Amino acid sequence: MNRLNVTGVDDATGHSAEVFASIKRAFGGVPNAFLVAGTNSPLALEAALALDSALHKGSLSVKEIEVIKLAVSQASGCDYCLAAHTVIGKGAGLKDDEILAARHNTPSGNSKFDALSKFARTLVSTSGTLAIEAVNTVKEVGYSDQQIVDVVLAVSSITFTNLINRINDTPLDFPAVS
Repeated sequence: MNRLNVTGVDDATGHSAEVFASIKRAFGGVPNAFLVAGTNSPLALEAALALDSALHKGSLSVKEIEVIKLAVSQASGCDYCLAAHTVIGKGAGLKDDEILAARHNTPSGNSKFDALSKFARTLVSTSGTLAIEAVNTVKEVGYSDQQIVDVVLAVSSITFTNLINRINDTPLDFPAVS
């Protein structure tokens, strides 16, 4: 049940209607998470979409981005983003065991994905200066400084939607995951 104001795509007006029309053209529909953000702040939704668009032009693969988004969504307890990024991750080519490993911090057989999900989880579950061992571990499997900065961008992107959905208790429009 929505806790924040949510307007349907067909009932939206002004800037929200414009943003929703653009999303509908690009994706064929407007996911509930975007409806929540765009109803209340079309500017915030546009900024989040621009951030995500920039992320996809960066140094990380789509699979790596999804590993990060799954790890962070699990750490934050966002059921909406877990459901959405499980579907998106599969569409990006992640295997079921890679998705579960990213979510639950278990070995996937892919040492880079494992280090990446652990690094992202560490970023969102600790405070203060990050331990040098966390940085060294992700570098040891081959991630560059540029990629580490792009990991932060991915964490920032998913954190926005995690928080919106946790506040709103956004109804799922993707299959639920356990």
